[in-house]
Amino acid sequence: MELSILQVDLHNDLHCAQVIKLLNDYMNDPMGNNAPMDESLVPKIIAGLQSYAGYLGFFVLSGDQFAGLANCNQNFSTFKAKPILNIHDFIVAPEFRTIGAGHFLMKGILEYASQNGYCRVNLEVREDNHAAKSLYQKMGFSECEPRMHFWEKNF
Repeated sequence: MELSILQVDLHNDLHCAQVIKLLNDYMNDPMGNNAPMDESLVPKIIAGLQSYAGYLGFFVLSGDQFAGLANCNQNFSTFKAKPILNIHDFIVAPEFRTIGAGHFLMKGILEYASQNGYCRVNLEVREDNHAAKSLYQKMGFSECEPRMHFWEKNF
């Protein structure tokens, strides 16, 4: 099956439905919440992404089927005076995990970032997500030097 990249259009009902479907795939996965998405989140996710100026999303298609999704946030590096692309969600639907869809999606994101003047692409990955870490290493990602840790304060 031929793979292709498609930029997410949040004003396209099919794209919005596929964003939710793929996010739910991720939430159901042991590397996500290991539980389905709370239905009350659906309208909030789409409305929130539509109102967020820094959103940039990419699908990977296998033929005409939506195989994966990357939800990204655009940021800006004051150290480099150039934009940064942060991959917040990186999802490949379970039925497409053995056909190279993740590699193809990541390659498309990296090409987009390189061609559009981004100084880097960054992401976070769970320590125990060995499959994702393997893909990211194959695509040239490595731990930050010096090593960084994500800290958070939840509200």
